[in-house]
Amino acid sequence: MQKVSQRRGLLLDRDGIINVDHGYVGKRERFEFIPAVFPFLRAAQDIGFRLAIVTNQSGVARGQYTKQDYQQLTEWMLKELAREGTAVDLVLACFEHAEGTVAEYRRESFWRKPNPGMVLESVQRLRLDPDRSAFLGDNERDMEAAELGGIKTCLWLTDNTERKPPNVNIVRSYDEALKILRD
Repeated sequence: MQKVSQRRGLLLDRDGIINVDHGYVGKRERFEFIPAVFPFLRAAQDIGFRLAIVTNQSGVARGQYTKQDYQQLTEWMLKELAREGTAVDLVLACFEHAEGTVAEYRRESFWRKPNPGMVLESVQRLRLDPDRSAFLGDNERDMEAAELGGIKTCLWLTDNTERKPPNVNIVRSYDEALKILRD
C-alpha cells in the first residue's frame, strides 16, 4: 500500500516545550517563551518538518481560564513565533477533563493525552508520514500519545532517566533533539 504523503511532522507539546510550564497557562501574562525554542523550531522547519502543537488545556474545564482566553493567547503566541521566523502549521487543544468544574468540558476525551486523538488528527490534517515524524514532549503522557498515534520518533525532554519507556529517546536539550531529527 502506498503512503498518501511523505511529509515529516514535528508534533510538540506546548507547556514545558514552547513555554515555561507555570501551571494552567491560559493568559498572556502567565506565558513565558523558552528562549531556546525559537532557533530549535526554525532549524526543524529548515530540515523539512511541518510543525503542530498538541496541548492538553484542562484549565478550561477546571475554570482557570476560558476557551476565549486560550484562543487569544494562542493567536498572540503564533504571531510571536512568526516574528521569530517560525510558522506553525496546526495547533490542537483538548479542553476536556473528567474532573472539570465547567460542565460543558467535564468529560473524558479521546483527544486528551495520553490518548492519541490529537496526534492522529495532526497526522491526518497535515498528511504526515508517522514513520518520518517526531513528537517532542516533556512528560510520559506525551510519549504515550505519540506511540499510540504511531509516531516513530518520540523525544522526551527531561532529566529523569529512571522511567524511560521503551522506544523513547531521552533528550536534555533542544540541541540533542535536533541532532536526532537530523539523523
